[in-house]
Amino acid sequence: MGIVIKNLQEKLLSDSEHIETRAEAVVLLSQLNYPVDSLKMKLLEKLEDFLTEFNIENSGENASALGSDETGNASDSVGSVPPDSRKNKASMDEFSKTVHAYRIIFPDSEKRLIEVAHNLFNKYFDTIRQQIKNRILPGDLLVMLRIIWKDAELMDEVLQEAALPVFCLEAARGVIKQYIDSAFSHLLSDILGALTRIQLKPKDGAGDCSLQIALETSKKAVIQGSMDLLLDFCQLLDDNIDLLLKLRDLIIDWVQEGFQDFFRSLDGHFLMLAGKSNSTTQESHLRIGTQGDKVPAGLVLLLVQISIFIEQSAIPRITEEIAASFSGGGVRGYEYGPAFVPGEICRIFRSAGENFLHLYINMKTQKTSTLLKKRFTTPNWIKHKEPREVHMFVDLLLQELEVIGDEVKQIFPHGINRRHHRSESTGSTNSSRSTIRDDRLGKSNTQRARSQLLESHLAKLFEQKMEIFTKVEYTQESIVSTIIKLCLKSLQEFVRLQTFNRSGYQQIQLDIEYLKNPLKDIVEDEAAIDFLLKEVINAAHERCLDPIPLEPAILDRLISAKLKKSAEQNPVPQ
Repeated sequence: MGIVIKNLQEKLLSDSEHIETRAEAVVLLSQLNYPVDSLKMKLLEKLEDFLTEFNIENSGENASALGSDETGNASDSVGSVPPDSRKNKASMDEFSKTVHAYRIIFPDSEKRLIEVAHNLFNKYFDTIRQQIKNRILPGDLLVMLRIIWKDAELMDEVLQEAALPVFCLEAARGVIKQYIDSAFSHLLSDILGALTRIQLKPKDGAGDCSLQIALETSKKAVIQGSMDLLLDFCQLLDDNIDLLLKLRDLIIDWVQEGFQDFFRSLDGHFLMLAGKSNSTTQESHLRIGTQGDKVPAGLVLLLVQISIFIEQSAIPRITEEIAASFSGGGVRGYEYGPAFVPGEICRIFRSAGENFLHLYINMKTQKTSTLLKKRFTTPNWIKHKEPREVHMFVDLLLQELEVIGDEVKQIFPHGINRRHHRSESTGSTNSSRSTIRDDRLGKSNTQRARSQLLESHLAKLFEQKMEIFTKVEYTQESIVSTIIKLCLKSLQEFVRLQTFNRSGYQQIQLDIEYLKNPLKDIVEDEAAIDFLLKEVINAAHERCLDPIPLEPAILDRLISAKLKKSAEQNPVPQ
C-alpha cells in the first residue's frame, strides 16, 4: 500500500502526466484514506511555477496568426504560427484544464484560484507597461492585448468567479491611457531634442542656412510627429477586438485631451528654453536676466517661427485629422467642455510668437545698447578733440546690425514694400533738413544757435504726428527696423546724459551723418529713421556748451575719407 500511495503521489505531482491522470490519482488516494489536503498546497505551488514560464513579451511577431484565429481560419494558418504562439496557446489550454480539474478535486479552492488567475494577468499587464516605457510599437501592443483578451475569455469559461474580462478591461484601460500619454511624451522629447541640438552647434561660417535647416527640421518634427501619432492611435480604433471596442469613446477622449495637454506643455517648454520667469501663468513676462543671458538669440528667433507655424499650419491640420478619425467621445462629461480646443491652442502660440519676437528684439537691442553706453560713458566729452574721422563705434554698430539682418533673413520672409521715403513724409522732414542745413551755414554766435534750437523744437511739433514705433510684423524689414529704431532711441538717451564741448558735438554730428545712408538702406521706414537721427543731433545740440556744427565741406571730406577707407577694407567681390 505504501508503494501504491507513493506512486499515486508521484503521478499527482508529475509535470509529464496529463491532468486527467492527476485527477484520477487524487480520487484513488482519497479512496485509500490518504489526506489529500496535504497535497493541495504542493500542487498549487507547481501550478504557480508553471505560470512563471508564461511569456507575452515576445509575442509581437504573432499578429498575423492571432488575426487569422479571430476570423476562424486558424486551421489554415497553423503552419505559419510561430512556435512561441502555439506554445502560449497550448500552455493556456493546459492551465485552463488544470484549473477546471483543480476545482473538481478541491471544491473549496475557488478563492485561491482566483488569486492565481489575477496574478497571471497582472503579470501580463506588467510586461506591457514595461514595454510602453521602452516605446512599444502600436502593432505589438495590439498583439499583446489580443493574447490577453483571448486568454481571459478562455479562463472565464472555467473560472467565472474571477471576472477576468472585467478585470482585464479595467487593467487595459490604464495600459492604453499610459500608452497614449507615453506617445505624446516621446513626441515632446523628440521636438525639444531637436531644439536642444541647435544650441550645441558650433558657431562657424560653414552653415549660412543653419537656422533655416533647424526651422525645417523642427517643423517636420511637429507636424510629421503629430501625423504619425494619429496613425498609431487610429490602429487602436480600427481594431475589432472587444476589449478596444468597449474603450473606443474613452480612447477618442484621451487622444483629444492628449493633444490639448501636449501643446500646452510644448508652449511651457518653449518658454523655459527662452528664459521664462518664475511666474506660472501663460502670459508671464519673458525676461533677459541671469537665465536669459544664456539663451542663444538664434534659438529665440527660431521659437518665433515655430510658434507661428504651429498656430497657422499645424493646429488646422491636426484639427482636420481629429474631426475625420476621432470624432465622438464625450465620455468625460459635457460639464468639462470639449477635450480639444483648437482656438485656445492657436491663441497660446500666437501670444508665444509675439512674446518671443519681442524677446529677440530686446536681446539684440540690449546688446547694442551696451556698445553705445560704453561709447558715450568712456570719453571726457568736455575735453573732446576736434573730430578727425568717423568713430570706430559706428563700424561696430553697423557690424552688429548686419549680423542681426543675416540672422533674420534666414527664416523670415520679405515684407510688402511699404518703404516710407523722405518725399512721402509730411514735409516736416524737409523742415528738419533745412534746420540742419541752416545750422551748418549759421553764424557762430550763441544767440543764433539758440534760435536754431527753437526752430528745431517747432519742427518737432509737426514731426510728432509721424508714427515712429509701429506694430512689429513677422518680416525681415519690420524686425530689423524696430531694432534700429530702439537703438537710436537708446543713443539719444545716452547723448542726453552727457555734456559736450564744440568738438564733441561735431563728432556726434559727423558719426550720425555717416550713419544715415547705411541705415536707410536696410530699413522700411526712411522718414522715421531720419527723424530719430535728427533727434540724436538735437539732443547733442541741447547738451552742448557751444553748439557750432561742422562746415559742410569738412563734413563731406571726412565722410568721403571714411567711405574710401571702408571700400578698401571690404572690397566688393567681382
